[in-house]
Amino acid sequence: MAKGGGLFNLSKFDVVVVGAGPSGSTAAYLLAKAGFKVLLLERGRGAGSKLLWGGKAYAEPLRKVWPELDKEAPIHRWVTKERISIVWGERALTLEYKLGRKVAFTSPLPELAGWMAKKAESAGALLLDEVPVDEIVVKEGRAVGVRSGNDFVSADVVIDAEGANRILLEKLGLADRPSPYDMALGVKEVLSLDPRLIEERFGLERDEGLSWLILGDITAGIPGGGFVYTMRETIGIGLVLNIGHAAVAAEKGILRDHVSRLVEGLRTHPYFRNYWREADVIEYGGRMTIEGGLRFVPKRLYSNGLLVVGDAAGMLVNTGYTIRGVDTAVTSARLAAEAIIEARDRGGFTEENLRAYEEKVRESYIYRDLVEHSGIAEIFDDPFFFSKVPSLATRAASKLFEADYGEPSLLEAIKRSAEEEEISLLRLMLKVGRVVRRI
Repeated sequence: MAKGGGLFNLSKFDVVVVGAGPSGSTAAYLLAKAGFKVLLLERGRGAGSKLLWGGKAYAEPLRKVWPELDKEAPIHRWVTKERISIVWGERALTLEYKLGRKVAFTSPLPELAGWMAKKAESAGALLLDEVPVDEIVVKEGRAVGVRSGNDFVSADVVIDAEGANRILLEKLGLADRPSPYDMALGVKEVLSLDPRLIEERFGLERDEGLSWLILGDITAGIPGGGFVYTMRETIGIGLVLNIGHAAVAAEKGILRDHVSRLVEGLRTHPYFRNYWREADVIEYGGRMTIEGGLRFVPKRLYSNGLLVVGDAAGMLVNTGYTIRGVDTAVTSARLAAEAIIEARDRGGFTEENLRAYEEKVRESYIYRDLVEHSGIAEIFDDPFFFSKVPSLATRAASKLFEADYGEPSLLEAIKRSAEEEEISLLRLMLKVGRVVRRI
């Protein structure tokens, strides 16, 4: 991995990729493999060094790029259990599903992205880290390269894989400044624990993993949620909070503590803490991310000499019960590489030829999922689902399972809980029905 000083000494490239995350490294790998002269630029120290996420990736879309994935990638555990919990106070209501096949795996994203970047380098791409790209240079309506400080590198095609903070696209006018309600803050702790204890406490066999999504008062009623992912020798726990709603909650005095205290609250919560007792906190981090959904997709994913992939392109699917980001980033990059290869064979990287990329995206499972689950944005706009619903659900469960005398029916437990929460049943049914239709 080379350092970024003296870019002006480099000759012209066929393709410059901005960002060595999953999407950027995928595009660089496929294009270098196809014979293009590729420069992959990363502003952090090492590919993936600035990345942070929960920890689960869906395997099959990645295998389409790297058939050797299962043998070579830094896979920590295959997810065999999916859990969703609703918590309020010390009460918790949990649903668990046992998977029947290998669908997704856990891996620290810096490790996974680093592996992808090395594959790109082995295919012939030149990776330079610690290079902040200040501008995608456009001349006469065409992207012709990138500028870093006083250095300029020319290219026939630029691929923007800059991630959620898409400053370069905003400068070009291809993306608006995002609403804080379309962005989230993810905060994570990494806990170190003996692998045998991880397996014993979560009920896992060797190499098996767990993915756990959490809804409730752990986010102080702010739209968002918590997560737990088991790695080989660590457990990743954390929270994701909608930035717009968090700001409003802070202004109203609802959110009084630093977000790190909320994560601490998850770590020390009576329902969860025994899973990782004796574990050491070895890492803490936070980053801005997108909520997922069509609202974040740019006006166009292409222009003359330019394609946009990964989070910068809004290629994250949030269904409410799972989040897909790595596989969608990799798939968007694969489609972009295909479009560039086809454009070369059709005579050039014109806007007309590169339009094929957006057409490929619209025909892919990513766009179908973005449309299918577009209503999730409305749900995240409504704090009702993150305050009243978790409280009501756990209250109703307490009436079913904590009755000293007489067992109420499910309907009676819900009715009594709704009355105590001062929620009309009609309003509740309308809102819950909307959720079912939308996700």
